[in-house]
Amino acid sequence: DVVVLSVDYRLAPEAAYPAAVEDVLTAVRWAHAHLDELGGASVLGVGGDSAGGNLSAVASQALPDLVDAQVLIYPAVDMAGQHPSKEENGTGYFLDTPTMLWFGGHYLGSGADVTDVRHSPLLAESFEGLPPAVVVTAQFDPLRDEGEAYAAKLAEAGVAVDVHRYDGLIHGFIDMGPLSPAAADAVDDVAARAKALLHGLV
Repeated sequence: DVVVLSVDYRLAPEAAYPAAVEDVLTAVRWAHAHLDELGGASVLGVGGDSAGGNLSAVASQALPDLVDAQVLIYPAVDMAGQHPSKEENGTGYFLDTPTMLWFGGHYLGSGADVTDVRHSPLLAESFEGLPPAVVVTAQFDPLRDEGEAYAAKLAEAGVAVDVHRYDGLIHGFIDMGPLSPAAADAVDDVAARAKALLHGLV
């Protein structure tokens, strides 16, 4: 029961950081200016999984006056940070450490500031005034701890956040519903949480 606008942002390595960020911010501004034409309500939410969760968090921080809600699905929010789940789940659970390093290297390129909040939003100085959020993580995901740390930062700043960890699941489960009943149930639950968040703001 929501209108979904899918953003085809530029991808690395052909278009490295900050191309994706620039495209997503442009898309958010456009969507906000065209809400009436899109056929939904007056509420504008952003959401995505993994890198999409990263870009959604970045957009929420950059444009808090335009974004009303954020749905972050196992988001990558700390590109250079060390978290226990990166070591615990860095091998054998689909998304592994070499792949993450490969992605990060191609996305950031050479010479990027590893502390820039436009790719590592967990490092922001303040989380006050950000839009309410749904943040979901997976038990066997290298990104689990940084996503949960992000949710904790939101909560500490007084932002309403619904955070949930799906036990037994891995990174990428949002695309695995046809293959896994547990993933299918989780997808349904994420959708219900997102709907509750968005409809609660109307």
